[in-house]
Amino acid sequence: MAKRDLDSISTIIIHCSATPPDRDVSVQDIDSWHRKRGFDEIGYHYFVDIHGSVHKGRALDRVGSHARRHNMNSIGICYAGGCDHDLLPLDTLTELQHEAITALILGLGLTLQKPLSVIGHNEVSEKACPSFDVQTKFWPIQLLLEQRYC
Repeated sequence: MAKRDLDSISTIIIHCSATPPDRDVSVQDIDSWHRKRGFDEIGYHYFVDIHGSVHKGRALDRVGSHARRHNMNSIGICYAGGCDHDLLPLDTLTELQHEAITALILGLGLTLQKPLSVIGHNEVSEKACPSFDVQTKFWPIQLLLEQRYC
């Protein structure tokens, strides 16, 4: 698995697990799914469960495996949900998950000491993931990071 310098990170990409909102998916489930697809470990750096708890996935100094052609310079954050019970895309992000992801983004900005672009997986691939417009939900956080580090 490729290592990277943390200075290479410029972007946070938000993902969903593509599961119904009441399915209590764990970071271990995601890791298992990714290993079955041939990954060495979970492809995301962080996972936010349906209760709003943040779980570490892949180490930040390791290149992720979550957004083809964008892994080298990004951090992958996945939240549990993103689909209705028929597995059609649906914005299921809860307030607890939103708060957890917001705190995580701000914490990553502090850790890396620079502004980070925050985008949805759907902005770099032809997928519905994360099933909402990241720019609309997280633009105030993006603005805070830019003001602090620019």
